[in-house]
Amino acid sequence: MASIYQSIEILSKEKGIDPQIVLDAVKDAMLVAARKQFKSTDDLVADLDEKTGNIIIYSVKIVADPVTDATKEVSLAEARRYDKAAEVGAVIRFAKPTELLGRISAQTAKQVILQKVREAERENIFAEYSGRVGELVNCTIKRVEGPDLVVDLGKTEARLGKKEQSRLENFSVGERVRAVIRSVDKTGKNAGVIVSRAAPELVMRLFEQEVPEIYDGTVVIRGCAREAGERTKIAVLSRDRDVDCVGACVGMKGMRVQSIIRELRGEKIDIIEFSDDPVVFATHALSPAKISRVAIIDSVEKHMEVIVEDSQLSLAIGKKGQNVRLAAKLLGWRIDIKTEEEKRQEVEAHMAALSAGTPLSVLLDHQLPEPVLELLLVGGIGTVEKLGSMTPEELELIAGIDASVVETIGASVNAFYNHLDAPAGEPQAEEQVEAVAEPAVENQPESELANAPAVVEQPVADESDTMGNSGLPVEQ
Repeated sequence: MASIYQSIEILSKEKGIDPQIVLDAVKDAMLVAARKQFKSTDDLVADLDEKTGNIIIYSVKIVADPVTDATKEVSLAEARRYDKAAEVGAVIRFAKPTELLGRISAQTAKQVILQKVREAERENIFAEYSGRVGELVNCTIKRVEGPDLVVDLGKTEARLGKKEQSRLENFSVGERVRAVIRSVDKTGKNAGVIVSRAAPELVMRLFEQEVPEIYDGTVVIRGCAREAGERTKIAVLSRDRDVDCVGACVGMKGMRVQSIIRELRGEKIDIIEFSDDPVVFATHALSPAKISRVAIIDSVEKHMEVIVEDSQLSLAIGKKGQNVRLAAKLLGWRIDIKTEEEKRQEVEAHMAALSAGTPLSVLLDHQLPEPVLELLLVGGIGTVEKLGSMTPEELELIAGIDASVVETIGASVNAFYNHLDAPAGEPQAEEQVEAVAEPAVENQPESELANAPAVVEQPVADESDTMGNSGLPVEQ
């Protein structure tokens, strides 16, 4: 009958685990079982008997005189029955009968051993595969678990989840496939090795295998955007000006890229020449559409606008927006695509908006605080005319504007219109004075006219002139 240690060695070889780890696991398991069996608070230790290969449980006590704690200490006389050289303070180990450990204790020990062995296996898998994420591996479909596939990597199993599969592919048990290692985790829902056939890294690794210029570093892959089962865009750059990077990837009569397309079950692949200039790179990335021009809207936020002919719009956007979506992912920029007609209408609308009224910023010269101006702009009010047409109640609906701010706005608007009216108002008042004075000269004698008080009609400011149809208060 094989000893426990022989069984440990066999288990260690099967699982690829250090025998010492399994031995420690067995010792821990037997201690747990012994404490349950003996129901004592003694200090217990487990040790391997090298002669028999079995594990012995010992109760450890310290020689004391007198004994104050019977569970931890033993008298000198009792100790010398086991060791004649025992002295006070020495440690005496008393063997416990392991034969008394029953079925429940054995079951407990088994669970502890399995748990420890499983933890050791995870540690080994993590140590071996954590540094190989993104690597291409050959594996065999071992079994199907719902929508997921479990594959055999040789030393361990890995999971090929539903979202890591291409919609074009179906595999059966025993079939050999190539995949990339997506992640390796020790704990959690995705514990173990996760492999993928939907990751962009799979296409990159396949190109590295098929194209010698990529393998030797003459051509480098600078980016890859993929929608598995649909389309992939891969950007390449040549370090040798005599080598055509796109031609090297395509191969003679397309042999190289066709080999990869077959591996991906017919997925479309666009090979694009990389450029450091985002305008040039965007023009390449949106192929096969022909681009009229590209404008950088915001280089910090990485936002660009692409103008195409009407006939090229659907080609640039692609099926369900796939072409522009992949191009944006490849560039890392936000891309807006417009036709020439749309751009022309946009420019015309912008010009019309500019000529539609007076910019609200002119009120800064008429005591309008800048924070209030920002509140009005955020509220969608861009011109003085629009502001003047609003009632106080409408203005108070804008966030941050209350009755006191409305008064400030009204004063500023009045000041603006008074400033406009001032040059034209003075001559008009003089004309009215003359118009009133002339009939008086004809109908009255000069003596009466000299003593009569002059009557001058002052021009009356019209609210509708200054504030349009607004209900804003107008200063008199």
